[in-house]
Amino acid sequence: MHPALRGTAVLILLAAPAPAAEAQTASRRLPPAASYRIAPATGPIRIDGRLDEDAWRDATRIPLEYEWFPGDNIPPPVATDCWVTYDASNLYIACRALDPNAGAIRAHLADRDDIDRIIGDDHIVLLLDPFNDNRHGLEFRVNPAGVQADALLSPAEGVEDFSWDAIWESAGRVGGDGYVVEFRLPFRSLRFPARPGEQTWGMILERSWPRSARHRIDSAPRDQGDACTFCQANKVTGFVGITPGANVELYPTLTSRRTDLRPAFPAGPLEAGDVEVDPGLDLRWGATPNLSLNATANPDFSQVEADAAQLDVNTRFALFFPERRPFFLEGSDVFATPIQAVFTRTVADPTGGLKLTGKWGGTGLGVFVAHDRITNLLFPGNQGSADTSLAGNALTAVLRYRRDLGRASSAGFLYAGREGVNGYANRVVGADAVWQFTPSSAISLQALVSQSRYPDPVAAAFGQPAGRFVGTGLRAAYAYGTRTWNANLVVQDLSPDFRADAGFVPRVDLRSVDGAVTRTIWGGPGRPFTQLRFGLTGNATADHEWTLTDRSAGVNASWLGPAQTSVLLEGFQDYQRLLGVRHDVTWGRVTLQSQPWGSAKVGLVTRLGEGVDVVNNRTGSLFALTPTARIYLGRSLDLNLQHDYQRLAVGGGRVFTANLLQARLLYHLNVRTFVRAIVQWQHVDRDPTRYVVPVPAVSQSVLTQLLFSYKLNPQTVAFLGYSDTSLGTDAVDLTRQSRTFFAKLGYALRP
Repeated sequence: MHPALRGTAVLILLAAPAPAAEAQTASRRLPPAASYRIAPATGPIRIDGRLDEDAWRDATRIPLEYEWFPGDNIPPPVATDCWVTYDASNLYIACRALDPNAGAIRAHLADRDDIDRIIGDDHIVLLLDPFNDNRHGLEFRVNPAGVQADALLSPAEGVEDFSWDAIWESAGRVGGDGYVVEFRLPFRSLRFPARPGEQTWGMILERSWPRSARHRIDSAPRDQGDACTFCQANKVTGFVGITPGANVELYPTLTSRRTDLRPAFPAGPLEAGDVEVDPGLDLRWGATPNLSLNATANPDFSQVEADAAQLDVNTRFALFFPERRPFFLEGSDVFATPIQAVFTRTVADPTGGLKLTGKWGGTGLGVFVAHDRITNLLFPGNQGSADTSLAGNALTAVLRYRRDLGRASSAGFLYAGREGVNGYANRVVGADAVWQFTPSSAISLQALVSQSRYPDPVAAAFGQPAGRFVGTGLRAAYAYGTRTWNANLVVQDLSPDFRADAGFVPRVDLRSVDGAVTRTIWGGPGRPFTQLRFGLTGNATADHEWTLTDRSAGVNASWLGPAQTSVLLEGFQDYQRLLGVRHDVTWGRVTLQSQPWGSAKVGLVTRLGEGVDVVNNRTGSLFALTPTARIYLGRSLDLNLQHDYQRLAVGGGRVFTANLLQARLLYHLNVRTFVRAIVQWQHVDRDPTRYVVPVPAVSQSVLTQLLFSYKLNPQTVAFLGYSDTSLGTDAVDLTRQSRTFFAKLGYALRP
């Protein structure tokens, strides 16, 4: 092992606390989570934000009696009661959240799953563990305006995926003494075991009360030294005569678009394109009570939400953009592993696909197959990554098996493969495991082997091995967390020939050690802070010839105080070796964020110090500034602004100045309908005389998008929109390159 790697691991282990008795002591002093028997509804229930039905008076009451943040399972400052009942088709939840100052309740209209907005508002959270396996569950959130968010939740893998969608109903109503929310969750939208007799589920109800601090209030005590969230859940029993969604659901779509292009850019005319009308169909079938089959034919994977733009003017590796497409998001938590060997955005333009997911007992299974019209390739390395596309079809196939072990441990197997034209193939196979050996401590392991072959011309053009070649990926991690201490250590080895073409692994040929230790001090009444944190971070990376390529040591301190204001200070001493040239850089970062009132959230990130000029391979001075603001005008008008600014100089002379402005303006007509405008403007100004390669003095682009959106539910939708893109340089004025008109109709058929 390279001495720097060994030294980094030793320092992190020395700084980390031993698995202390504090977590075990906290577990002993906390009362056990209460269990509840849920009785069937004694009458019909309307989801209208009013608790005036007889069924609610007879429902099981669950009080929320524990504030676990910022307090440590103390009596909450506000009272909250929830009620739970069910009938043959639905699970019903209602919560009454009292507030001594109802005028301060934060309740804004927002798009579905706009989690940043919902977290800023008052809201109720429901966590469900229908399999009662303590590992994976579902998350549902509703604010007092009735705005929904839902997610897949896998605490052991760190997955909280809000891109997952279910069809359910909610309503909220603000009154003089607080607010009320109601949920109706159809059992056909859930997955749970099909077994005779009573069922027992894990359940946690939480209220988020954001004022000067964001108070989080639960129905069960939460030990922050126990990484297993669902192990601490309330157990609710009494469900009889219910069945999961073992039925057929159809989601037909019709998409129409016309794209106008300027082939002879910039002087030629903008030529009108043909109108394309594409029908599509998604199908969900409960093949058995425990297995769900999804199929898609000619799917519409058009982006009605523009990806957040990122500055790539001084980067070495491929940028990551999240998946948004519904077919791939269904059951996506099953395919998550520490090394991201599965990343479904590699399937770029599919003609169709099949997916099978399910769980029985302690066994989970996931399979998907997709046929793609093109083949996108990412070529990773130690010093950077490159990409290209092959004209030709590709077939992607993934198999995932996972077995639960003990209280919160698991072991799994993964296969991910892609086959394409001209002999192209990539196959990855491996195993992984998570062992939670104390409530506060866990070890995760993963081992992968890849076999790849690229077409000979592609291999030669991008410096890839000829013929078939084999690579390996290994990862081991230790994590420890309590209310006052957090530590992690990650050791990773990715060989030069490791490829995960169905995933996202932009860097290989590395042996690395990463670690961090954080100490948290909690405030209290009369203290000027809610939370103080102090931390150390370290990293060392070598290639497979044991040449040290990266090393970093950092310190950080943060303060969380009134008005949900946070300040984070970080300092780093880095070493980078780029193409044989050594760079020693010292830099710092300041991150400010505040939500002084419910309708405004502002932030600022500043980076100052030395940085690497990647294109010219030299050390310079890098300054970056990112102000952000999100402001609501009333309950309906939402303005979101972000500006990224970077300036790199070498020897006192400017190399480049880059600006990226992103603005989003939404007007919500109601909880289901909004109109949105997006503008993304990027401008890079360079000094060509300071570059070793030819570059334009100016490059700029503008993307605009207008969208009308109606969502009765995640699948019954109507979109109507327009977008265009303009490009420019120092020699060409900003000129429209393309424009697109599009419309989409989708409908959920649930016979």
